[in-house]
Amino acid sequence: MKIGVDLGGTKVKAGIEFNGEIIHQNTVFLQEKESMSATLEQLFDLIRPLTQHPIGSIGIGVPSVVDVEKGIVYNVANIPSWEKVALRDILEEEFNIPVYVNNDANCFSLGEHRYGVAQHYNSVVGMTIGTGLGSGIIIDNQLYNGSNCGAGEIGLLPYREHNLEYYAGSNFFEAIHGTTALLVSNAALDGDKKALRLWQEFGVHLGFAIKAAMYTYDPEAIVLGGSIAKAYSFFEGGMREALEDFAYPETLKRIKILQSQNDDIALLGAAALVLQDAKVPVSSLR
Repeated sequence: MKIGVDLGGTKVKAGIEFNGEIIHQNTVFLQEKESMSATLEQLFDLIRPLTQHPIGSIGIGVPSVVDVEKGIVYNVANIPSWEKVALRDILEEEFNIPVYVNNDANCFSLGEHRYGVAQHYNSVVGMTIGTGLGSGIIIDNQLYNGSNCGAGEIGLLPYREHNLEYYAGSNFFEAIHGTTALLVSNAALDGDKKALRLWQEFGVHLGFAIKAAMYTYDPEAIVLGGSIAKAYSFFEGGMREALEDFAYPETLKRIKILQSQNDDIALLGAAALVLQDAKVPVSSLR
């Protein structure tokens, strides 16, 4: 059994991976984020009850650049006190269990590849659509980190006067249109024409991000997750429209665009970091 942890800017989730499922899951909302010691204590308190079980390792996904070899996280999003935290060493000292640290979008992608809808593909791009647009890359059945754990940051590519994630994340609704994705989704469910047009427009922007991933990595599959991805049926049309001018028609026919089906997939991916580090063959997990 392995513990998976998903550290967000407002809350942290943790659970035990057992036979490809998450059990004994707990969540805590972060308090006193200006204090590194206070947030670490919250993290300890969340994990500690889970270590009463026979745990082999802890994997944790963090919204930041990560020194994967040393387990150090830098400038964690929305946690101002976490400018540089030797997270692996801190957790290993606290729990005396091997710890693996990586970017949260990478954990999402690894989880989908090992346990989710992308299990049967060798090359995958996972995209988490929420506050921003995070991406993780699987190449030849292995997570690709890049030199600084920054590979796959497609959302930060320049686009219009900002970048892709400004238009293909929550800012599209909040900063540009003065609303929220949830409100627009609820209105679309009621058939509101303006809401449906907004989702169509959002899908076009996301389509540009997907084209960037296709041109860069040429994956077999792209998996969409995160809170906004739950509105897939509303933005799929605009997304497909944006893909129509993709330069390679055969590639466009073959690409699989999938929707995440498991709310615990980031925890499963974090727990699987030990397998990634050990280069365990994917076939042995199926």
